[in-house]
Amino acid sequence: MANAEPSLTAQVQALMRSGQLGPARSALEERLSDADRDVEALYLLAVVQRYQGEHEAAHETLAGLFEIEPQNGRAHQERGHLMKAIGRHEAAIDSYAAACRHNPALLASWRALEGLLLATQQSDRARKVAAQRRQLEQLPKPLLAVHELIAQGRLLQAEERCRSFLRRAPRHVEGMRLLAQIAMQLGVLDDAEFLLESAVALRPDHIPAQIDYITALRKRQQFQKAQTQARALLERDPQNVQFQSIFAVESMQRGDYETALAQFERILAQLPDDPVTLTSKGHALKTCGRYDDAVSAYGRALDAQPRHGEAWYSLANLKTYRFTSAQLAQMEAQLAARDLPHQDRVYLCFAMGKAQEDRNAYEASFAHYAEGNEIKRRQSRYDAQRMHAELMAQQRVCTPAFFEARAHHGHPAADPIFVVGLPRAGSTLLEQILSSHSQVDGTLELPNVLTLSQQLRRRPRPEGAGDESAVAGAYPAILTDLSAHDCARFGEQYIEQTQIHRHGAPRFVDKMPNNFRHIGLIHLMLPNAKIIDARREAMACCFSAFKQLFAEGQEFSYSLRDVARYYADYERLMEHWDKALPGRVLRVRHEEVVQDLEGQVRRLLDFCELPFEAQCLRYWETARAVRTPSSEQVRRPIDRQSTEQWRAFAPWLGPLREALDQP
Repeated sequence: MANAEPSLTAQVQALMRSGQLGPARSALEERLSDADRDVEALYLLAVVQRYQGEHEAAHETLAGLFEIEPQNGRAHQERGHLMKAIGRHEAAIDSYAAACRHNPALLASWRALEGLLLATQQSDRARKVAAQRRQLEQLPKPLLAVHELIAQGRLLQAEERCRSFLRRAPRHVEGMRLLAQIAMQLGVLDDAEFLLESAVALRPDHIPAQIDYITALRKRQQFQKAQTQARALLERDPQNVQFQSIFAVESMQRGDYETALAQFERILAQLPDDPVTLTSKGHALKTCGRYDDAVSAYGRALDAQPRHGEAWYSLANLKTYRFTSAQLAQMEAQLAARDLPHQDRVYLCFAMGKAQEDRNAYEASFAHYAEGNEIKRRQSRYDAQRMHAELMAQQRVCTPAFFEARAHHGHPAADPIFVVGLPRAGSTLLEQILSSHSQVDGTLELPNVLTLSQQLRRRPRPEGAGDESAVAGAYPAILTDLSAHDCARFGEQYIEQTQIHRHGAPRFVDKMPNNFRHIGLIHLMLPNAKIIDARREAMACCFSAFKQLFAEGQEFSYSLRDVARYYADYERLMEHWDKALPGRVLRVRHEEVVQDLEGQVRRLLDFCELPFEAQCLRYWETARAVRTPSSEQVRRPIDRQSTEQWRAFAPWLGPLREALDQP
């Protein structure tokens, strides 16, 4: 994304300081005539327009900026200034709050937000903002700069600056917390957990560090430990609604739905119309299979706040829910509002896409899916070329000769069954079938392999690593340096770390789809594990991913061309694994499961060396929490029509077909 040249920025700022707004505006408009997506120029132009009293023009300029970069904190701050100038104080409060959320280093937004909250008699909220403002004001300048770098997405620079500060002040809790936040964004979850555990030990009274520690534990899927920490936080102040909510969410994540739902009810007794709590309650009810109650909770959230996009999308994401005409009109009205927050707009776009699809209004449906994906794509930093290079690096490093030389590496456990592939390819169905077997525990999409790959990625690059290492970092080239002891230790750690998800069966399923990128690492550390490739026909799989709004990750899905390239790279890498590790991966095609359930189930169980059990054919009767988007679908027998749903959208899928090189 192009940004204004430093000389232009400095020139415009100098003109503004001297009151020469006309020349400043002319310079910016000239710049934008050549580069209309220049974020810095758009931001400065909006400031100039506000100074000139042209509020409507400033509003339009900011709207254009948000189309490019919806999470730009300074743009939200400028919108706050604009709304305040025209007397729209509630809108100004929303904008300043968004600015603080996207860029906590913006002290001007914290101060303005505090002042407006006091002016509108929102004293409790003002006190909380004042406490955060004071904390920021006391922060050392290097850490304020780290906040700014994180907000700009410059994570490696932020990490370097933060580490430099901590070398001088190694026990600075806020510095440790910021470094942990960076680690979480980079996927280095064990580092984040260690930093936050240390920070909490140093300052047990530091509430932000305690909350971040709980978040890190949840991301590492240490749900029991996270719930314990959340309970301790709640015991500090049992009446604190934020702490009550954190404890409810962590209880839900652990699978303790009885506790979670009871806690949500306590919160709702104090805040009966809180849409966030009602939506979270709906998620808990959905996950444990209480469909009608989940629908009721989402409906109550929308009665309380009709623009709460997450509740609309949650209804759509039930897959089997059908919207009424009145609800469709409500969603259309919300989408027509210019001040609808971007995340709510994304949720509503995907909900409308599903609603129109169910009505066979495919052109309108596709338009909504496309709009939602485009907003997400602009927010994303996904680099298709970088992903391609990383997957190609796997093929160059993990050759048949590489594995032959390491034939006796790894831990001997045969407990795990890895189900890999692309999202929306039928992996949840395979997991449900397998977990219906008496010898298999269903778990979750476990992050352990991805976390290990991130640890290896941050090691120094091996000497003599090829060109691919310049893009992919140390990993996967570092695999060549692993000893037999390293591989056995990694396998042992994986078995130990995943024990918390198991319920006593000798085998268990790890259904993290993205593990297809790391089959080489999996084989090195667990050579006796079973690996299943859940495969679905390209057009059906890619379009299903495109119209699914994932909670996090899967950023390749926001563009038809990106998802097609990812699918092609996945197919190419799986072909490589077939050659490098013959017979180690079983390919199960979703279409064949749909057509011949019993035959494919027997084939699947044979590969896993499990005796046939008839209950695997009645997988939908298995009572377990399912947290993926397919949760409602796998609680019903197979729908044979689902494999062809993409064909209704064929007129708008030319770019996908072209990128997949399909007729």
